[in-house]
Amino acid sequence: MSVAEEVRALYGRLGSAAYFGERVSMTEHGLQAAHFARVQGASDQLVVAALLHDVGHLLEEVPEAIEEWVSDSRHEELGARWLAQRFAAEIAEPVRLHVPAKRYLCAVDPHYFARLSTASVHTLKLQGGPMSAAEVARFEQEPHHREAVRLRQWDDQGKVAGLLTAPLPAYTALIDSLAR
Repeated sequence: MSVAEEVRALYGRLGSAAYFGERVSMTEHGLQAAHFARVQGASDQLVVAALLHDVGHLLEEVPEAIEEWVSDSRHEELGARWLAQRFAAEIAEPVRLHVPAKRYLCAVDPHYFARLSTASVHTLKLQGGPMSAAEVARFEQEPHHREAVRLRQWDDQGKVAGLLTAPLPAYTALIDSLAR
């Protein structure tokens, strides 16, 4: 089975579910994040990272209702481990860092928090809230932190009900071309 077939199977199994308190499905959210990455001229690696940034949610069992979440699922770490077995660090690492990037942006951008959805505000609390100054400094030392911040912004944008994007099969060749 190719990596693209694995991705299609994961999205086929759980992707039609609502995206935890948002007005889009999990598949729509990933496709929208990839769409915004492409619109902004991101590298192929970042487009795939955007498409698959929440793959950890497709690999785990969590309550469907965001209000029932009482702890952080750490989906970014689970997803990054899965991706690292299939792709280079340029894809896996921004995914691993996309949750810390939300915490980072809350600490360094005074306007960022106001742009978060209700569901993102809820998960931010579970994820530790805005970073401290020491955490900001450590995050900025991560080799892929800039890419993670860009990915985070596409993640935040990818919650538009009814937005038309390329379908998942449009990414098959790109996914397989970047797979190990």
